[in-house]
Amino acid sequence: MNGVREIVRKMRSMKNAENLEGMARYGINTDNAMGISVTKLRKIGRDLGRNQELSLSLWDTGIHEARILASIVAEPERVTKGQMEKWVKDFDSWDVCDQVCMNLFDKTPFAYEKAVGWSRRRAEFVKRAGFALMAALAVHDKKAPDKALDPFLQAIVRESTDERNFVKKAVNWALRSIGKRNPRLNEKALSSAEKILKIDSRSARWIAKDAIRELTSEKVKTKLTSR
Repeated sequence: MNGVREIVRKMRSMKNAENLEGMARYGINTDNAMGISVTKLRKIGRDLGRNQELSLSLWDTGIHEARILASIVAEPERVTKGQMEKWVKDFDSWDVCDQVCMNLFDKTPFAYEKAVGWSRRRAEFVKRAGFALMAALAVHDKKAPDKALDPFLQAIVRESTDERNFVKKAVNWALRSIGKRNPRLNEKALSSAEKILKIDSRSARWIAKDAIRELTSEKVKTKLTSR
């Protein structure tokens, strides 16, 4: 199984109507979806291996799950800025956005640049991608110095008034992810949350309160002190 047509044919045989209903309840766009779990897509991806050309062809099908699979089999070192811009403009569902950022974009040489740049964009899923990428980098790029994440905190404060659900949840996710990285960044994230809390915005208040609640919890404190 290595041709796009064969892969799509296999995926169609795995279509799950019940999963599609569940996806829709969680706000996922199911217009061109099959209801295949990410776990099963990762299994297909492992069998296929890394293949940049196949990744690009899978993306161009426009199929929801094929696009997630594309992010799994892509070769990060061969991804260009142009490809990232093309794909981010194609995002039409929060789960595809997040999966692409976590599976692929955070492993590219342009990840930090795009995270900050996209956070300034107006388009809902492009902006979400910026903050999803920040969250992914905070978790996955363990060798990055703390100062590399400072521009993320600045963007989080700046964009905390965006009331759109998919944006504000990503802003909150990025803030919490940074704050759980180590004790120093926990302090910085909480300081940013306090700034956000003072902003006269319903979205900002929710982002700040939720982040403060988690970042000051005993669970997080215990994890940070054990590192």
